[in-house]
Amino acid sequence: MRYYLIAGEASGDLHGSNLIRGLAAEDPQATFRFRGGDLMLEAARESGAACTLVKHYRDGAVMGLSEVLSKGFKLLGDLKRCEEDILEWKPDAVILIDYPGFNMKVARFCHEKGLKVFYYIVPKTWASREGRNRQLKEYVDRLFIVFPFEVPYFTSRGIPFTYEGNPLVDAVDTHQYSRPETSKYIAMLAGSRKAEISRMMPVLMQVADRLSSLDKYHDWKFIVAGAPSRSEDDYRPYIGERKNVRLIFGRTYDILKYAEAAVINSGTASLEAALIGTPQLVGWNTSALTWFAARHILHVQDHIKYISLGNLCLDRAVFKEFLQNDFNPDNVCTELRRILEDGQYREKMEQGYTEIRESLGGSGASRKVAAAMIKELNTASRQR
Repeated sequence: MRYYLIAGEASGDLHGSNLIRGLAAEDPQATFRFRGGDLMLEAARESGAACTLVKHYRDGAVMGLSEVLSKGFKLLGDLKRCEEDILEWKPDAVILIDYPGFNMKVARFCHEKGLKVFYYIVPKTWASREGRNRQLKEYVDRLFIVFPFEVPYFTSRGIPFTYEGNPLVDAVDTHQYSRPETSKYIAMLAGSRKAEISRMMPVLMQVADRLSSLDKYHDWKFIVAGAPSRSEDDYRPYIGERKNVRLIFGRTYDILKYAEAAVINSGTASLEAALIGTPQLVGWNTSALTWFAARHILHVQDHIKYISLGNLCLDRAVFKEFLQNDFNPDNVCTELRRILEDGQYREKMEQGYTEIRESLGGSGASRKVAAAMIKELNTASRQR
């Protein structure tokens, strides 16, 4: 069968790559055409399937209301090209992976054209923009969800879904780890988008300076995990001539595995850190316009208590989250020192990590999802 996948950022590329492996294993005749990244391309080529990467996600990812507004015309043109490409290729299924601002529009278009639409890593309507549930129910044939707390939520909304666990469990457990640094170090993950990096890095560098000034941490390193979609130019202006800070690309899991602690921009990486077992704190800082929209227009805080997926899985704060103005050098340094110096505090966090892992189910999620998608397609084919 022919599968058209759309992922718009690094985390979607990771999930898309594992799904491609699962689809290829379950369907030896699979052919792939996709918008994604290097991981998806590598997975498709490894499987031996015919594949085409139409557009790399790094060429179009945006975050936040202000960025969407500034790049709106470009996105509309890209959407039209995507829709035309889908129609021309005539896939058996269009598989949307996260990236809702773009993919929800694709879902409607494909539904109107009579194409089968699956949504994998679905929009977080439990956090904001619940109105999208109506669109999901109308335009998407089946959701493939990855978090346990989504099961009762989408059940109550009457939207068809399948839950087969979370693919990050496999991604973390099958990685071949190697230590990136001999010295003790703290991991710093500033996000995958340029706007995130510009707001996170100044705080992270101040934290590195303050801790390095203390005798206890004078010889420690601070490793910045470069995002796959970014280059050295995105980080060097902030790192400057600091000798205690290293920038490393392509080894995020290794960096997390051997870190004494991590400061992480909210996102997939915070859940990966929990599964790997890295004590962490999460920071999140966005533009004033996006923050205003989240607090006063979308009413995000009326829907959820936390922004980190690990905390959401257990509905409690396993690790601290510092949002907007609370993400500052004082708070981050204080929390890092507590993580590093208070053994009981650290142990309690690690116990929470065990519960998070248990809540996400066992291994093999990607292949189970692939099998469920193929079963759905075969059932629909027999009914025609």
